[in-house]
Amino acid sequence: MVSKKVMVTNKTGLHARPASNLVTFCKKYNSKISLSNGEKTVSAASIIHVLTLGVKQGTQLEVIAEGEDEATAVEEIVAFIENLDE
Repeated sequence: MVSKKVMVTNKTGLHARPASNLVTFCKKYNSKISLSNGEKTVSAASIIHVLTLGVKQGTQLEVIAEGEDEATAVEEIVAFIENLDE
């Protein structure tokens, strides 16, 4: 298992469109991907689960991956979140 924390800087947080883009991006990995806001941990494969985190600008998320491509997945997903711009 590999994990890394990332601050959401997107001014609208993870509302429907960026959350959907993130879920689609996460599905390309073979590893099981989860997101945690410190209080709740959810599967990154479900837009409904991601939206229940209520991620706003300034929220710190932890990206957690477990599987064959876990290290690559965490690094690329963190970069994806850091570069969200909507």
